[in-house]
Amino acid sequence: MPAAMPATFIIFGASGDLTSRKLIPALYRLYHKKRLREGLRVVGFSRSPFTHESWREELAASTAAYVGEAFEPSVWNQFAASLFYHPGDIGDASAFDRLREFLEQIETAPAPRVYYLATAPKFYEPAVEHLARAGLAEETAAPRRVVVEKPFGVDLASARRLNRAIHRAFEERQVYRIDHYLGKETVQNLFVLRFANAIFEPIWNRNYIDHVQITVAEEVGVGKRAGYYDAAGVIRDMFQNHLLQLLMITAMEPPVRWEADSIRNEKVKVLQALRALAPADVAADTLRGQYRGYVEAEGVPSDSRTATFAAVKLSVDNWRWQGVPFYLRSGKRFSCRTTQIVIQFREPPYRLFNSGVNNQCEADRLVIQVQPAEGIQLHFQTKVPDAEMKLRQTDLSFNYRSEYGRPVPEAYERLLLDALEGDASLFARADEVEAAWKACDPILAAWQQHDAPPLLLYEPGYWGPDESAEWMRRQGREWFDTCPVLS
Repeated sequence: MPAAMPATFIIFGASGDLTSRKLIPALYRLYHKKRLREGLRVVGFSRSPFTHESWREELAASTAAYVGEAFEPSVWNQFAASLFYHPGDIGDASAFDRLREFLEQIETAPAPRVYYLATAPKFYEPAVEHLARAGLAEETAAPRRVVVEKPFGVDLASARRLNRAIHRAFEERQVYRIDHYLGKETVQNLFVLRFANAIFEPIWNRNYIDHVQITVAEEVGVGKRAGYYDAAGVIRDMFQNHLLQLLMITAMEPPVRWEADSIRNEKVKVLQALRALAPADVAADTLRGQYRGYVEAEGVPSDSRTATFAAVKLSVDNWRWQGVPFYLRSGKRFSCRTTQIVIQFREPPYRLFNSGVNNQCEADRLVIQVQPAEGIQLHFQTKVPDAEMKLRQTDLSFNYRSEYGRPVPEAYERLLLDALEGDASLFARADEVEAAWKACDPILAAWQQHDAPPLLLYEPGYWGPDESAEWMRRQGREWFDTCPVLS
């Protein structure tokens, strides 16, 4: 994007929670850090009857609440001068003609535009259709991009339908499907850990790794999202996007170049290598559960069988990962909030030392903590001083906050900046989204049609159903059930 062309960032759903809680605070932080190109305009579009000034005032209060001590009134006032509001209804095609006229008024020259769909998913199709009809998707004078929030469909068929609708208005290179997990510093650091350090590549394969665990644990229940969550469940809410994104980055091959298409090509190959799950496989290789008290939440039917917990065993059938199971797990009302990737290495081929319980000691592991205390920890065996040849597992730790002495940036900061700059590396491509649904659809279909696996009830404040630990033990493995290993 040439420096002489300041961009316009248009938010559809400007009066919604995502805008006030994430988007505007992220843009403010970027402005505060002087990361935004000079002259950026931010335009809010929604049905609420705001004026420019009343929208700025409302956002000042919400941004101050969300960014805390980083909020400086003088900096906000400078930033707020670039905020504009244009009322309109996404269902009204003529509102997009008026939006086009308004954008032409505030843009002194042809400018790149980013359209951010911070709306309910049902508005994605009419929004892109009306953008195209009003000529707002045309790139005759400057780039046009559209950012689409998750959920991107509810199954493979709906994802394909949405992709076709978007592609009628925008080319694939213009489409940025956002998953905020990819903007997290620790997720990006996983690329660096793997591809900028020669010590890991020789052991990042089936010869040295026994299995991989990827856990997204939430301490909270469904809260005010009960209506959405009961229709979605844990597979749609967490697995199709967040967990599979983490799996792809963990398992992908090095890209030939650090550019969007090369990176996304390698990610898609991982999904293409996933072994398809037949109904019998779903019964054996998945678990589902529901925390006690879920059906008492407002908006949840008393007979709901929606899963709030799931564990899935997946196999990546390629040269690097053949025979290495990937265990994906997520659930609500766990004992703590944590997102972590555990690389569990194999045990040494021969034990020289008599140590540990029943002459067993834990194998080495690498724990990549995505949140909340972002960092990396390596667990390995050491000798206990003055204790003959007694061994104990200890660790080496890297923590972002203590190492760099400043807070880790919010994920949306990186992603919004990339969208403005035209870097799609951390955004999902159409084929990637569809391949993810291909992996999840068989699980959802089998759970709907069969009682296997059964819906297991579990107590809040633990790590899911007791049967989950037993399921792993039958496979000769243990979950790494540890609340954030880094503080």
